[in-house]
Amino acid sequence: MYNRGRTDSLEGLIHHSDRGVQYLSLRCSQRLSDNDIVASVGSKGDSYDNALIESFNGLYKWELIYPKGPWSGLSDVEFATLTYV
Repeated sequence: MYNRGRTDSLEGLIHHSDRGVQYLSLRCSQRLSDNDIVASVGSKGDSYDNALIESFNGLYKWELIYPKGPWSGLSDVEFATLTYV
């Protein structure tokens, strides 16, 4: 996480990880907390309660994002997502 010299606000920032073991460390959790960043994990500090949405995200990427890309902009992705859902 790099924030040295940033002038924009980090308010409302959520850190989404790949759930690697490095994100379970106390040091990483403390760095997020020190910068008022919320970790994208469950209330108990684990990611297992995210299994359903992670499964959906995987399907979404494999069925829509990867096969129909490259995308020309965010609005194209948003429109395709509305159609997909």
